[in-house]
Amino acid sequence: MEGELYSNPPSFLLFQDMKQKIIESKLPSINSAFWIMKICATTLGETAGDLLSMTLKVGYAVSSVILFGLFIVTLLTQLRAKKFHPYLYWMVILSTSTAGTTMSDYMDRSMGLGYAKGSAILVSILGVIFLVWFLLEKNLSVVHIKTQRAEIFYWVAILFSNTLGTALGDFLADDSGLGFVGGAALIGSLLLILLALFQFTQISRVGLFWLAFVLTRPFGATMGDVLTKLPEQGGLGLGTIGSSVVLAVVLFTTIWVTQKKLFDRLFKGVSTTFKLI
Repeated sequence: MEGELYSNPPSFLLFQDMKQKIIESKLPSINSAFWIMKICATTLGETAGDLLSMTLKVGYAVSSVILFGLFIVTLLTQLRAKKFHPYLYWMVILSTSTAGTTMSDYMDRSMGLGYAKGSAILVSILGVIFLVWFLLEKNLSVVHIKTQRAEIFYWVAILFSNTLGTALGDFLADDSGLGFVGGAALIGSLLLILLALFQFTQISRVGLFWLAFVLTRPFGATMGDVLTKLPEQGGLGLGTIGSSVVLAVVLFTTIWVTQKKLFDRLFKGVSTTFKLI
């Protein structure tokens, strides 16, 4: 009996597989918690970017330089990491959101391109990124990223999708006539359609992921406007500071909760192993 336990300990093997998966993966699981944190991070990026460029009156050009520098620092740290660090990962996501906000505002406002033209340019850039990524890596997977080159493509695509999302969100809120709430409702409806396609069709999961990833950025951008703008402008009037604080608390609390559940699963696996031994 003792020999059987040591030769075939299923709980111990399960724990070892879980541990190995965590060590090898530098990206989070794609689940409902991921999308909640993604929307919080992109909305926080919108409000924090506006806080720096407008509330603190740093300006779009200088803000873009500062936040793009922050993105480079967090990205290099992520690329050097050997395993998944949830707070580091979401800091990179957050830095792409804040940098994307000011980059979009600089293109659309300071350079005078406007939201529609700026969005069109960013769509083209993002399309080129995906094309080159696919030609070199043969896939656009966000689950099985095995090379540093693919990881770099992943983060560059995220940066420009967040920049595009800001431009699209501003276009829907300001130029389309939908307003902040209407823009958020439209994007929310499109996300629900993607969810239905995921549940009931066999459409490429990678394609649906990237569509959802791009759309959550304008959803976050319009939600950021809903939070920060005055009631007479269609918002809740929390301002950039208040909104940023609330979103940061929600984001990092969600990260903590999801990690606690993960470690509870690991601890349960260890406890079961000790009981078998």
